[in-house]
Amino acid sequence: MKKTLMTLAIAALATSAYADNHNNPEMLKIATNAGCMTCHQVEPRTDGKLPIGPAWKDVSKKYAGKKDAAAVLTKEVMNGTNLYDSHWKGKVSGVAMPPNAVAIKEPDAKKLVAWILSLK
Repeated sequence: MKKTLMTLAIAALATSAYADNHNNPEMLKIATNAGCMTCHQVEPRTDGKLPIGPAWKDVSKKYAGKKDAAAVLTKEVMNGTNLYDSHWKGKVSGVAMPPNAVAIKEPDAKKLVAWILSLK
């Protein structure tokens, strides 16, 4: 049942109206399997409600042009973030991102981060 729901979620994301590289089935599968989609989404919310975690297009925009962005974000994915040093304060409803080393392997986290940073 869980696998069927996950497959349906991936299919729904993959066939949605994302343009360009938003519709990357491999990255959407990694993100869904690791639980990332529970708090994050590709596009920013438009309903006025704060998301739990930042939309990945917002992350890409915030880190555009920063040389160490991929390394910093991969470390945050693997180790989580400090709830006392939130750089998304007031923009998200979540306080901090938990460590995800149990949910995603570092090579997949690196691929996912590279994809997120490529979003425009």
